[in-house]
Amino acid sequence: MRQILGNLPFKARLALLGGATLLIGSTLAFSKLAENETAKAPPVRLVVDEAPVKRDGHFTTSFAPVVKKITPAVVNVFTTTAPKKQKLQNYQNPLFDDPFFRRFFGDGSSEGQPREFRTPKQHGLGSGVVVSEDGYILTNNHVVDNADEIKVAFADGKEYTAKVVGRDDKSDIAVLKIDAKSLPYAHLANTDNIEVGDVVLAIGNPFGVGQTVTTGIISATGRANMGLDYEDFIQTDAAINPGNSGGALIDAEGRLIGINTAILSRSGGNQGIGFAIPMNLVRYVMESIIKDGRVIRGFMGVNIQDVTPNLAKEFNIKENSGALVADVTPDSPAAKAGLKAGDIITQFDGKPVRDSRHLKLQVAQIAPNSKVPVQLMRDGSTKTFEVRLKEFPKNELASKSSRNRGNDDNAEETLKGVAVGDIDVRSREQLKLPSNMKGALVTGVDDSSASYEAGLREGDVILEINRKPVTGAEDAVELSNKADKKGSVLLRVWSRGGTRYLVVKEGKES
Repeated sequence: MRQILGNLPFKARLALLGGATLLIGSTLAFSKLAENETAKAPPVRLVVDEAPVKRDGHFTTSFAPVVKKITPAVVNVFTTTAPKKQKLQNYQNPLFDDPFFRRFFGDGSSEGQPREFRTPKQHGLGSGVVVSEDGYILTNNHVVDNADEIKVAFADGKEYTAKVVGRDDKSDIAVLKIDAKSLPYAHLANTDNIEVGDVVLAIGNPFGVGQTVTTGIISATGRANMGLDYEDFIQTDAAINPGNSGGALIDAEGRLIGINTAILSRSGGNQGIGFAIPMNLVRYVMESIIKDGRVIRGFMGVNIQDVTPNLAKEFNIKENSGALVADVTPDSPAAKAGLKAGDIITQFDGKPVRDSRHLKLQVAQIAPNSKVPVQLMRDGSTKTFEVRLKEFPKNELASKSSRNRGNDDNAEETLKGVAVGDIDVRSREQLKLPSNMKGALVTGVDDSSASYEAGLREGDVILEINRKPVTGAEDAVELSNKADKKGSVLLRVWSRGGTRYLVVKEGKES
């Protein structure tokens, strides 16, 4: 169970995380993919019921028939990691000369060599769901990550050794396989049809007490910010606890709608906010792993961000929906199709784009080499382009912003409380800027300024001001002076996390 801890004292966090590790066993070791075995595997045979759940207003007095149908397909997952030798890098600590400590950490093999110690055997606990009669099982990646041995146990007491078919840490999904036939398995639902307020049941093995069923409703859909690259969580108030990870979230008709994954908690246990990965996303990951031995995702080559009310005003659009293109990767499918920075993508493959996160999910689930229509707004006009997607390259990994703080004695002030300088050889090397990048290097930002509040930081490079290109510090000062009367300034900025747009409110209220 992934846990998101609130503002707890440090010692309390350690205790909670320690307990969760003991119960969950998420610190355990497997190769990500058994590529040689999975590449030739036949497609998994899943049963998917596309019909939406009945919403006639009638409420049942018992879910027993539904529970009886699904619980045989929910399994307990037990993981074990063997003891491993690790090198202790701070072996020169004088404490290690004490015989008492040498009993635990051993002696270095020779003077100046790192001491070695052996980690204890670790056990983990989670849940899983059988989704085919020939033994394919879904669980979370963090349940089986690093495991040396995996056992699955059914409610009737039968136990099997499972192998990892493949894992995807970007969505926290793992696919297991056991050697068995005619197994009970879950039918899947189309999660495009779920709605907030639908009754759901969560099934798993919380705290190792045994198979447990809890009930609640769908509290929200499309949740994110759990630290994964691909997120579209179902939120529920059905009780989910450590050990429920990888277990089933089902609808009132017993169909699998999600894999329970995380909780938001200050105590380490259920507080009514749990998250499950929706089955439509899980199915794509699973089928790709089984068919290709890895998850193959589409790649368009754009750096995108959400359209905020301030950005919508600057780009003269009425809706705060869509995905704003902050940058286009050179020689990418988007670049070849003609997309540009400043475009706002409103439709992808005929479906509306809500925000940048959903566009990322939409692109990822389209097969590479597919031609996809992309509708966008450019300078107030609607345009449509056809983009031929590529496979997501390994070196195009998502990363969080991190910025180097520069220092320039000759910095000039632009906007209010912002100092800029020209990009020189040293700063280009330190920030690893592309050789052809032009702009004004931000060398200082007053933390009480509107620019700081908008997100501008030292080490950023201002590329455009109000859609006008910036070639250096002098350009930045001149353009920002011209923008003073407007009350707000639209910046296009490069940082270590990529390129993005910022709206700086420089009006009297600032």
